[in-house]
Amino acid sequence: MSDEIAKAQTAKPTEDTIFGKIARKEIKVDLIHDDDQCVAFHDMNKQAPTHFLVIPKEPITQLASCTSSHEQLLGHLLVVAAQVAKKVGLNEDGYRLVINNGRNGGQSVYHLHIHVLGGRQLDWPPG
Repeated sequence: MSDEIAKAQTAKPTEDTIFGKIARKEIKVDLIHDDDQCVAFHDMNKQAPTHFLVIPKEPITQLASCTSSHEQLLGHLLVVAAQVAKKVGLNEDGYRLVINNGRNGGQSVYHLHIHVLGGRQLDWPPG
């Protein structure tokens, strides 16, 4: 079992998260993007040559907890993911977006986040 899967098996959706602290700027990281709705930063445990995360500032635990009131925010997260991918040079050869949802989906941090991975040919199927 990988470390991330092991973390997903024990993660608690009710706890404050490192991503919440990053979004509130209680933990300093080098941000690739920062606006009133979200931030993007490089993943500390990268799984590809380029691997960054886009997270909302609103503390949403996971995609499954979103409602129609989150439609604009979810669209914004995707647009930001594409803009940052272009900014870091992933636009030409492509990239993959991943949202893990819940324990079996491999979610190890219960703050909604989009993984953007690229910089090499990615395998299919994943996991």
